[in-house]
Amino acid sequence: MSRRPPPLRHRPGDRGALTLSLALVFPVVLALVFLVVQASLYWYAGQAAQTAAREGADAGRTRGGTPEAGEAQARQFLDRVGSLAEPVSVNPRGGDQNTFVITVAVRPLAVLPGFDRFTITRRVSAPREKFVPQVGQP
Repeated sequence: MSRRPPPLRHRPGDRGALTLSLALVFPVVLALVFLVVQASLYWYAGQAAQTAAREGADAGRTRGGTPEAGEAQARQFLDRVGSLAEPVSVNPRGGDQNTFVITVAVRPLAVLPGFDRFTITRRVSAPREKFVPQVGQP
């Protein structure tokens, strides 16, 4: 024959203790979740800025490429990303006759107050393509 456990009895001093505990812990857990989301958006915006700068450098460094072509390619990529990485500036001015340099700055999407002031800047430099004739070949 099995015995039934005794019925649960409420202690007079424990009424509402669980509710109070959840009310204290839940905002902390929620803040941690939002911090993880904000960190992920920050990382994503950095990757978007790096990729936009790399694509801009690829377009601008080709033989006959211009800084305007590099800037247009970088902005086109950032347009595809959308509001997750809002473009602040795209600057293909820099470098010299042998090196193409482009700098891209973006602002990540903010889900927490105060995080909308951060700007992520990525800079890519690449050698310019140039024609070098072979010497000594018939």
